[in-house]
Amino acid sequence: MNQPKFFLINLIFLILVTLGEPTPASADGIIVPMPPPCDIGPCIAPMTQLAIKYHHVDVTIVDQVAVTHVDQVFYNPNEWQVEGTYIFPIPVGAVVTDFILWIDGEPVQGEMLEAGEAREIYEAIVREIRDPALLEYVGQGAVQASIFPIPAYGERRIELEYSQVLTSENGLVRYLYPLNTEKFSVWPLEDVSISVSIQSSQPIRAVYSPTHSVDVSRTGRFEVKAGYEDSDITPNTDFGLYYSIGESEAFHLLTYRDPSDPDDKDGFFLLMLAPRPDVVSENVAKDVIIVLDKSGSMDGDKFYQSQEALRFILDNLNPEDRFNIISFSTSIEKYANRLRPADEANEARRWVNQLSAMGSTDINRALLEAADMADRERPTYVIFLTDGLPTEGVTESNWILENLEDVAPNNLRLFAFGVGYDVDTFLLDSLAEAHHGTSTYVLPGESLEEVLSSFYEKISTPVLTNLELDFGDLEVYDIYPNPLPDLFSGSQIIVTGRYREGGTGTVVLKGVVNQQTQTFTFRDLRFSTDSRGASDNTDTIPRLWATRKIGHLLNDIRLHGVNQETIDQIVRLSIRYGIVTEYTSYLVTEPMALGDAAQDEIARSQYEQESSGPAAPSSGQDAVEKAAGQGAMSDADAPVEGLSTVDGIQVDDVVQNVGSQTFVNVDGVWIDTRFDPDTDKTVKVSFLSDDYFALVNARPELAAAFALGEEVIAFADGIAYEVVATDEPGDEVEIPEAYPTPKSYEGGQGVVETPEPGAADPGLVDSSNTGTTKNDSKTDQVVTVVIVIGLVVLFGIALLNQKK
Repeated sequence: MNQPKFFLINLIFLILVTLGEPTPASADGIIVPMPPPCDIGPCIAPMTQLAIKYHHVDVTIVDQVAVTHVDQVFYNPNEWQVEGTYIFPIPVGAVVTDFILWIDGEPVQGEMLEAGEAREIYEAIVREIRDPALLEYVGQGAVQASIFPIPAYGERRIELEYSQVLTSENGLVRYLYPLNTEKFSVWPLEDVSISVSIQSSQPIRAVYSPTHSVDVSRTGRFEVKAGYEDSDITPNTDFGLYYSIGESEAFHLLTYRDPSDPDDKDGFFLLMLAPRPDVVSENVAKDVIIVLDKSGSMDGDKFYQSQEALRFILDNLNPEDRFNIISFSTSIEKYANRLRPADEANEARRWVNQLSAMGSTDINRALLEAADMADRERPTYVIFLTDGLPTEGVTESNWILENLEDVAPNNLRLFAFGVGYDVDTFLLDSLAEAHHGTSTYVLPGESLEEVLSSFYEKISTPVLTNLELDFGDLEVYDIYPNPLPDLFSGSQIIVTGRYREGGTGTVVLKGVVNQQTQTFTFRDLRFSTDSRGASDNTDTIPRLWATRKIGHLLNDIRLHGVNQETIDQIVRLSIRYGIVTEYTSYLVTEPMALGDAAQDEIARSQYEQESSGPAAPSSGQDAVEKAAGQGAMSDADAPVEGLSTVDGIQVDDVVQNVGSQTFVNVDGVWIDTRFDPDTDKTVKVSFLSDDYFALVNARPELAAAFALGEEVIAFADGIAYEVVATDEPGDEVEIPEAYPTPKSYEGGQGVVETPEPGAADPGLVDSSNTGTTKNDSKTDQVVTVVIVIGLVVLFGIALLNQKK
C-alpha cells in the first residue's frame, strides 16, 4: 500500500480525534473533513459536521448491466471552508466496469481500492476516531477522492456513476445499493429517492424489494420502473431489489436461517409468484358489483370522487366481464336487476351521473342485494364503499356479518373502503376477513378517486383464483397471507412463512381458472440449511414475516377479543424483531435487557390491563388509524417499524434493527434483545483490540452489530460477545473461521401437471420450456465475459498505479 498516502489519511483521522466529533457521511459514501487552519477557525473546539440536503439515485439496468448514478448535496454550516476526503464503499459482489466522479460539474480523479486495502482504511478510521460506524462496510472495496473546499455556509454537489454486472440465479436478478446512513448522518436527509429503470430482452415478471416499499409501473413486457422516495429521514437499511426474467420462471424462493442463533432451528422463507406480464386471460370472466353509499354524509367532494371512480371502473371493464351498481341510503337503488354485460358501460355512466347523496345508511340490505346477485360459477368482486355507521334497517354489526355469511357464495370476494373517521372498523375489517378481501381506509385529505382507481387497476384481470400451496414433505407453518389472495395479471403475490428442516423439495400450487382446476409443480426448491455469509438482503425476511404475523395478531385481538396467548406472542415477536407496538412501548420508555421471565410478566400484566378495561371504540379517528396501521402490517411487502414515537421519544433512538437482529439501548449499551441477563454469560472483547477486528472480519453479523457503538452485546454462533471499553481487559477469545459464501436463493422450475381441457393459460409457466432457456445461457456467458474484462481492466490500472 502507498505508505505516504496512508500516513496522510491517518494524520487527518488523528486530528479528527482531537476535535472529538464522529465522521459524517453521505448516504452511500463517507466524507472525512479536515479541520480549518487556526487563523480562520477553531483549532481545538468541535466543528459542526456537514449536512446532507438530498440524495437521489437513478439506476438504469439493461440486460443485467446496471449503471448507478448518485446525486447528492452536502452543506457546510461552519464559518470557514472545509476540505476533506470522499470514500464510497463499493456494493458487495459488484464488479465496477466504469467509474465517473463529478464535484460541482468538474471531473475529479478517484482511486479504486480493493477490499483488503479498503478494510485497512476503514479500520484506521475506526481506531483513530473511535467511531465503529464504518464496520458496516468491512469486506467491501471502495473508491476515494479529494473533495474541493466547501465554502462557509456553502454547498458542494457530488455526482458518482458506476457500472456493474448483475448475475441471474434461475431467472432471478438482484440489485443492491448501500443506502444505510443511520450510523453516519448527523441530520436527517431532506429528500431521498431511488429510481430504477429495468429493460430486458426477456419478459420481466415479478419485481420486488424486500427492504423498502416501492412503486412499480410497467410500460410493456420488457420494461419496468420501480421507485422509492421519502423525506426528512435517516435511512438505516440498504436498498435491495429483485426482478424475475424469462418465459418459464414464475415462482421464486428466498430462504434464511439465522446463523447467529443455533437455538432457533427453524428457517424463514419468502415466495414470489407472478404471471407473465403479457398474459391476457380472455376466458377468465369476472363479475364486478359496486355497492355505493349515497347517504347524506357522502354529499360533496366525497360523492363526486366516488362517481369519478365508478366511471373509471366502468371504462376499464374487460369485454367478458359483467357488472352492476347498487347505491344505498335509506332505500336501495340498482342500475339493473341483474348483472349486465360490459358493453353497457356507457349507459351505466349516465345512470351514475344522475345519482345524488341524501338519506340514512342501510348497509345490511345493500350487501344482501349484492350477494343475491352473485353468480356462483364466476369470480365475483364486491367493491363496498361507505363513510358512516349503519343507521337504517339492521344496525348491529354482528347481525350484518351473520346475515351476509348465510347467503354469500364462496366465490365472492369483498373489498371494503371506509371513507373518513365515522366508519365502523370492526364491521369493515370483519367483512373483508370473512370474504377473502381487504379493507382500505381513505383518511381525510386523501383522494378517494385515486385510491379506488388504483385498486381496481390491480384486480381488473384475474389469472388464478382459490390458490392453495402444498409443500409436500417440507414442514412449513405460520404462512402469511392466509388464505392466499387471488392472482391478477400484472401483479404478484409475496408469501412468507417458516420451515422446520432445510433441503430440496417440491411445492405444488393449485388454482382455479374459469371453473377448472390447474396444478403447477415447482421442483428443486432449496430451503437453506445455512445462511452464514449471505449478503443478499435475505436477512430481512424474518422481520417481514414478523411484521405480517404481528399485524395479524393485532387484528385478531381487535376483531375477536383479547387472550393471554395472543398477547404473549405479540410481546415476544415485538421484542425479538424490534417492531414496537402498544404492548411493548416499554422498550422505548423503560429500556432494559429482558429475559424469558421478564417477558412472561410483561405479557401477563398487559393481558390483565387489556381484559379489565373497557372495549376500545370501533369508530373514530383513533380506531380508523389503528385499523389502517394494523392492516398495513398484516399486508406488508417490506418490513415496517410499528410505532415511530412513544411518549415523544423516537423509537430509532432506543431500538435499532441490524439485519434480522434487534438491539435496545440500555444506559449507552446496545444489547441484543435475545440476551437474557439471568442465564446468558458474555465473552468480553476490548473495543478496538486485535480480537475485536478479527471477530468483525470473521462474522459479518458482528460487524454490523458492532457498528452500533462502542459498547455492544451481540450474538454469533450462539456466543454473546460483549464489547467493553478500550482500557478494560477482555477475555480470551477464540476467533472462528470465516464463513463460506453459500447460495442464498433458488428459483423453481414449473410444469403444468393437470391442465383441464378448455382452461385458460394463467401464464404461470411456459410448458413448452421448463428448463433454462437459451437466452438465459447467453446472458450468463455475456455476464462472465464482462466480469473477466472488468477484472483485467482493474488489474491493469492497479499495475500502472504501482509503477507510479
